[in-house]
Amino acid sequence: MDKTAQSVTILGATGTIGLQTLDVISQHPHRFTVFALTASSNVKSLFKLCQQYAPKYAVMLQEAAAKELTAQLKTIGSSTVVLHGEASLNYVAAHEDVTVVMAAIVGAAGLHPAMAAAKAGKRVLLANKETLVMAGSLFMQAVLDGGATLLPIDSEHNAIFQVMPHQRSTNISESSLASLGVKRVLLTASGGPFRNANLEELKAVTRAQALNHPNWVMGPKISVDSATLMNKGLEVIEAHWLFNALPSQIDVVVHPQSVIHSMVEYIDGSVLAQLGNPDMRTPIAYGLGYPERLSSGVSSLDFLLTARLDFCAPDMVRFPCLRIAYEALNMGGTAPAILNAANEIAVEAFLADQIGFMDIPQIIEAVLSAANIEAVESIEQLVAVDTQARQAALAHMRSLC
Repeated sequence: MDKTAQSVTILGATGTIGLQTLDVISQHPHRFTVFALTASSNVKSLFKLCQQYAPKYAVMLQEAAAKELTAQLKTIGSSTVVLHGEASLNYVAAHEDVTVVMAAIVGAAGLHPAMAAAKAGKRVLLANKETLVMAGSLFMQAVLDGGATLLPIDSEHNAIFQVMPHQRSTNISESSLASLGVKRVLLTASGGPFRNANLEELKAVTRAQALNHPNWVMGPKISVDSATLMNKGLEVIEAHWLFNALPSQIDVVVHPQSVIHSMVEYIDGSVLAQLGNPDMRTPIAYGLGYPERLSSGVSSLDFLLTARLDFCAPDMVRFPCLRIAYEALNMGGTAPAILNAANEIAVEAFLADQIGFMDIPQIIEAVLSAANIEAVESIEQLVAVDTQARQAALAHMRSLC
């Protein structure tokens, strides 16, 4: 292995983003080495990945899963050290030998290790939405204080980053949009599988239908978020923190083909867009190689085959989650954290066939409306707020059943 190779920790290695990150890394064996792989409880998948990539550490969130993985790795003589728990996630994210951290743990569980990586000054490839949604001010401050390099991996934010002015520093929240000559950012949305459905059809949506995204290969939670447009709402909140953008400077445009990944409009009327096939390996490769470009394995965009690009405004009546997310951003403080927690509970319930598709926004709005919004002061406060919001969402969900 080349001594100049960058050492990578992948938080959430068995998820879609984690696996695609490993695919890109495999294409550049002399540039990257895998330091640590983490998973919650998927022993079978992480065992296979440890066989293939031989990381120094493997971390399971659950102790029982760690013991099982240890036993399996012992049978093949693996030297990978197995750890468990949140403290171990923080350890492999902040380790002095690590250069790059892919933060791809889904949900609030990804907050602490992403913070640890930022405080340790790592190059943080941020694919975990909840880090910025729950703790945007705290995380961006940690990036600045730790001297970390923050690169967004969501295709939309990555696209915006790519077409922002060249003079913008890597720590992308330090300048106002106006000072850079930027009028607004435009997040594109596929519209999900139900963009043409009416309200009655939306009430009857099934789990299988919601997971059948027309353009992207994603995990269950983010697929449902895409179907409700909450995914786009969370991205609006992320964009606020990433690009120091006011809510009024962030617009959402439905673009069914998912070829234009997002756009930036400048004060002179120019609109710059980043285009490509809908494949997450493109932003992953951009983050791994930055400021260089790496081959990602993604096929070239065929403009003749694409033929047309369509756009329309999002319907916030049929998809109220987007409206609620904007409202939470405008409320500020702990409101986005409450929004996120209530959404996670509602989506889990929908995936378990406990509630209907249109019950998701109803639960979120009810919890947010009844909550006491506070100024954000600490991670500990946000964890407590998250717990309270989850309990409130569960109580409201039971009232619907």
